[in-house]
Amino acid sequence: MRLDLSSHITFERVPKKYYRPENDFEEYNLSRFEKLPVAIFEESGRAAKKIAKDIVTEMKAKQQEGKPFVLGISGGNSPLPVYEELVRYHKEEGVSFSNVIAFNTYEFYPVLDFTYSNLQMLKEIFLDQVDIAPENIFSPNATVEKDLIAENCEAFEQSLKKMGGLDYLLLGLGSKGNVGFNMPGSSLHSETRLVMLDGDSRKDIARNFGSLDKVPVSAITMGMSDMMDAKKISLVAWSEQKAQSIKDIVEGAVTDLVPGSLLQTHPESKVFVDLAAASELTRISRPWLVTNCEWTSKLIRRAIVWLCGVVNKPILKLTNKDYSDNGLSELITLYGSAYNVNIKIFNDLQHTITGWPGGKPDADDTYRPERAKPYPKRVIIFSPHPDDDVISMGGTFQRLVNQGHEVHVAYQTSGNIAVGDEEVIRYISVLNSMRKKFNPENTGLLEKYESIRHYLLHEKSKDDIDTPDILFIKGRIRREEARSADRYVGLPEENVHFLDLPFYETGKIKKNPISERDVNIVKDFIETIKPHQIYVAGDLADPHGTHKVCLDAILAAVDLMKDDDWYKDCRVWMYRGAWMEWEIDHIEMAVPLSPEELRQKRNAILRHQSQMESAPFLGDDERLFWQRSEERNRATADMYWKLGLASYEAIEAFVEYIPVQ
Repeated sequence: MRLDLSSHITFERVPKKYYRPENDFEEYNLSRFEKLPVAIFEESGRAAKKIAKDIVTEMKAKQQEGKPFVLGISGGNSPLPVYEELVRYHKEEGVSFSNVIAFNTYEFYPVLDFTYSNLQMLKEIFLDQVDIAPENIFSPNATVEKDLIAENCEAFEQSLKKMGGLDYLLLGLGSKGNVGFNMPGSSLHSETRLVMLDGDSRKDIARNFGSLDKVPVSAITMGMSDMMDAKKISLVAWSEQKAQSIKDIVEGAVTDLVPGSLLQTHPESKVFVDLAAASELTRISRPWLVTNCEWTSKLIRRAIVWLCGVVNKPILKLTNKDYSDNGLSELITLYGSAYNVNIKIFNDLQHTITGWPGGKPDADDTYRPERAKPYPKRVIIFSPHPDDDVISMGGTFQRLVNQGHEVHVAYQTSGNIAVGDEEVIRYISVLNSMRKKFNPENTGLLEKYESIRHYLLHEKSKDDIDTPDILFIKGRIRREEARSADRYVGLPEENVHFLDLPFYETGKIKKNPISERDVNIVKDFIETIKPHQIYVAGDLADPHGTHKVCLDAILAAVDLMKDDDWYKDCRVWMYRGAWMEWEIDHIEMAVPLSPEELRQKRNAILRHQSQMESAPFLGDDERLFWQRSEERNRATADMYWKLGLASYEAIEAFVEYIPVQ
């Protein structure tokens, strides 16, 4: 069973020659804008294996010399697969880490509960899983008194210097191009010190602490000077969220405004990324500027959309000179004139637009994104959380129902941890009022009400996990909000399904990995419907990771069913949520919304009252979900209009998923 198929989605538009050149000549051409060596991998697991192998090789070389191997390690999500592979080396291949001296590159300050410290996280996932001696682990002290911070930093510096500096430094990448907590403005000569965390940095790590108010206001970080003294540095970054930062670090100027760019001055530094994190590099995003291209329809569309932005013209006004002046003369050679290319791409984009997402019955579907038959279709909309369906594709959802299709919605998780305690108090207070009115003798319900209310108001601390009863109530609040939104759309109650995938039901921020049990639940449900269309959340930029796990569960199920007879008449459409939209060169179906339809979509989203201002996990975007959704949909419509197509109020966009063979 293949459980990480979402990582293959990027492959469909990136020919291997752009990230795995055939020879040195092509390598030099492709990377000529890159000022740092970059290794691009199809997915993070493969990169992690390469990095871990390099670390083990250098560590063993030191062992043979009878010398310690001084390793700098970082927290965050990016290095995790590397640590997992290092642990595998130890447990499965018997590799000893006894000569490793580990330096934690940063620590939060102050940390009142050590379970939330960066060092504790590193111990749980790596240090305590191998045979590194406890006395060989060095970290800034997260509990030292404030007037001893400078002394603590100096002691950490002296320990590092005593060991002769780092042999190998493994770094993650922050959202502002920071390494460790060397934030924009950090000097190349900075040493270990206390830094104040800005709002964005605190939001980046809020997931580890459960909520923003638990995140420390500062951190102690190894300085740029210490990092640059390392003999070898590997910077790792995965996912689209890091793509712009990677471009700035690799192709931008060396500046303290992007601390990671200082790695350009290090002779033995290298960047390891997956295709998603590499997506803004010139060789991936604009390969026509560095090499001869394999001109697929999507790549031509990407180039023309880019060209329209450069020269500030709609598609049909582009000239031969515009193409020649901007590195696209190859297209003129292939198609004979700018006009021929313009018409092709204009029609290509025009054909993505449809008001019939389920296919228009009795219509010529030659140039439509969806086939006319069968009609009506059986449709499944998968929603990772109980509101992603209306947030991400509420207008399309409404059209599918209005146009007579048999629509089913499947909510993959309960979303219970995203409900605030005050919501629970409000709902149980209503329930208790009903008890008093209709069943005053029900002492059991009264005791349950008083117990829950007292716990939430007087006993529960910020770090406590909700009780099973509270999680149940929070889950039911979200269920009923979803049912309310579905009723507003017009969906029959029997077509609303709650899967409650096991990976999610931990009661904690941290979820379990995807399992075969999750996949089988999804597979069994799909087989009961045998749909003609499946809509899934392809929004891998979700900072909490739930969307990716939910997508992997669906794609793994599809992988098991793709050869079944019924599946041959099924299409899978990926939508994106409130975090990021599909780039226009990917869009294969664009569903326009009128002002009235956009208002109806907003009303459906507003049915999810617990996810308005008081929702715990709005992320680093201060806008509410309905605001993000409307602005994203309007921006997509505006892009189509700027390219010279019809002007719509808003557009929801979709990309078809083709199963991996």
